[in-house]
Amino acid sequence: MTTTTAPTRADRRARGAVAALFLTNGALFANILPRYPEIKEQLGLDNTVYGLAVASFPVGAIVAGLAAAALIRRFGSAKVAVVGTVLTSVGVLAAGLAPSVLLFALGLFIGGAMDAITDVAQNAHGLRVQRGYGRSILNSFHAVWSIGAVLGGSMAAAAIALGLPIGVHLAISAVLFSAVSLTALRFCLPGLDAAGAAADEDAVADPADVRAAVRAGIRPRVVLMLIALVIIAMAGTIVEDAGNSWATLYLGSLGAPAAIAATGFIALVGAQFIGRLLGDGLVDRFGQRLVARAGGVIVVVGMGVALAFPTIPGTIIGFAAAGFGVATLVPAAMNEADVLPGLRHGTGLTVVSWLMRLGFLLSPPVVGLIADATSLRAGLLLIPAVGVAVVLFAGVLRGRERG
Repeated sequence: MTTTTAPTRADRRARGAVAALFLTNGALFANILPRYPEIKEQLGLDNTVYGLAVASFPVGAIVAGLAAAALIRRFGSAKVAVVGTVLTSVGVLAAGLAPSVLLFALGLFIGGAMDAITDVAQNAHGLRVQRGYGRSILNSFHAVWSIGAVLGGSMAAAAIALGLPIGVHLAISAVLFSAVSLTALRFCLPGLDAAGAAADEDAVADPADVRAAVRAGIRPRVVLMLIALVIIAMAGTIVEDAGNSWATLYLGSLGAPAAIAATGFIALVGAQFIGRLLGDGLVDRFGQRLVARAGGVIVVVGMGVALAFPTIPGTIIGFAAAGFGVATLVPAAMNEADVLPGLRHGTGLTVVSWLMRLGFLLSPPVVGLIADATSLRAGLLLIPAVGVAVVLFAGVLRGRERG
């Protein structure tokens, strides 16, 4: 950030409201994840069909991601984020209640589409609030998202322990977090984003902006910077997905009991939360570039050593190191993309927010194919590989600003 300003009372209230939106976004989908095995069994799905069905969530996100822009221009980022949250909860609930695999996939598709729109909108509003602070606060929002993910997973675990039916459990989640988001709307910054400040004009871009920019001839340097930012953001999503999809399975293959095997994902998300909590201060002090490169090194060393010398404690530490290392990558890429020169304001943010979800879509089959051909240990080498990519591409991020 170029200047430091004293936030107004409205800015402080809006910061709390945006944090609440990030919390609900992290919690909603996490509520259904632990119940996937139960849904798989109830619907009688084999692994291939199940894998294709759950891929509907990222597919929906990719299909709908760019639609966020037009909605935000028309209604404002705060309203779009809140309505998107409510509709995400409806999609997740529909998936949990689905009597067939097609309806299960459709519910996840709707949930993923609405989640993507919510994600762009809440980040756009968060960036608007951040400008009022004149310093980095975006990482703190993503830290709250991590808290939401842990909260949602814990709610699901408690529901399973209490024997709550999936429909009852997900209905409680939908009502609770919809109410939180609707309450948060009262405290968001008022009006359309373009009315908030001159720097917030055209807070996000729509597909027409992207096509117009291409026709106008974007400078090759800007294109390369945008590609690098997408790679950095995807690195964060790939590591997150590895923890979500493979940590428990890999620890189980090392002989860890079920209760211990589950701590791999918990370690990753917990360390990611700590990294995001510390991230804003580190970015303000050292700059995005150095923080991202240091994070990439932590991913390479932590997970590389864990895979080279496989032990249960070492692997848990490795997943924690990976989560800590990527903690600031998605916020850093979004923040940098939002101010790319030569692009209409918000075009870069929208493109990065949209394309980074390819990490969630592509990494499971890539790891799975390598695992089937060799071993899961070899497949997880994708984690240190993306750490190397972060070190190589972090040069596009801003360094520490002087003065």
